[in-house]
Amino acid sequence: MVLDPVTSAKITGYRPIDAPPLWAEVAPLVRSVVAAAVNAVPYDVDRLLHVTGRLALWAEATGLERDPSTWLRNEVIDAFVLSRADIKGSSVRTYRTWLLRVRDALAWSERGEAAPARMHTDPNPHQPYTGAELAGLRHWAAHLPRQQKTDALALLGLGVGLGLTPKELAASRGVDLRRPRRGGPLMHTAVDRLVPLVARAAWDTVLGELADQAGRGYLFRPRRTTQYSKNLIGSWSLNHRPPDGLPALSAGRSRVTWIVELMRAHIDHHLIAQAAGLASAASLSRWQHLVPPVDDATAARLLRGPDR
Repeated sequence: MVLDPVTSAKITGYRPIDAPPLWAEVAPLVRSVVAAAVNAVPYDVDRLLHVTGRLALWAEATGLERDPSTWLRNEVIDAFVLSRADIKGSSVRTYRTWLLRVRDALAWSERGEAAPARMHTDPNPHQPYTGAELAGLRHWAAHLPRQQKTDALALLGLGVGLGLTPKELAASRGVDLRRPRRGGPLMHTAVDRLVPLVARAAWDTVLGELADQAGRGYLFRPRRTTQYSKNLIGSWSLNHRPPDGLPALSAGRSRVTWIVELMRAHIDHHLIAQAAGLASAASLSRWQHLVPPVDDATAARLLRGPDR
């Protein structure tokens, strides 16, 4: 299994926060499992490391055999998610789904174990904004007063224009946005990507102006004292609601809007995954149904290729 350098480095260097001493015993197995599964499941490597690491530590503390094929049995996964008081509500289903997908990807179901019973819940990834919603939100954001306007445009632009995750969005400062040359494209230089992260043309000017204004300060909520907190973006969106008929501003929906826009432009999925910081193009499959098929003329042009 050949992994890209960024994914490989994340796996090799992963260590849970406040990891107990027994982490050193299970770490090699956790890394092996994630490395083997990451390109076959639609989840990013950080989530896989987190959930697989927690399962391994729980199994070790419970006295189970130190073997991933034991950790990833149906009954063990169920016992893990149901026994943890800190995993509640929909997180139980989410953790269980992630671990079952890892299990299936590694083909351990071929050992004779029954197929896992599925909890009746459909995956619910963020949905992109429609064109009308996006236009309405941008108009609303541009007419807010002072700092509210800056925050709204930064939240929308860093998501729809650059596809940043919430943590990346929160950490972004004005000096992180740079042009390699005068008149060149605006690039984000402070995120970990395998390809240059270039702002979409529709957001280039707005983000450039916000960057010049922010300087070394944060682009979003510059007066805060912490780089990131769980409710940093959500609390702002809750307190700044668009008028009736428009959805709330969401970092997740903004990022997905960027992803789906690239997919609809028929940009290579591997390139999109690299620009988004995803482990593989398989992660994009959840939004493929939102990409309309090409017409015959476009299909013929793409398949024919350029004239020599």
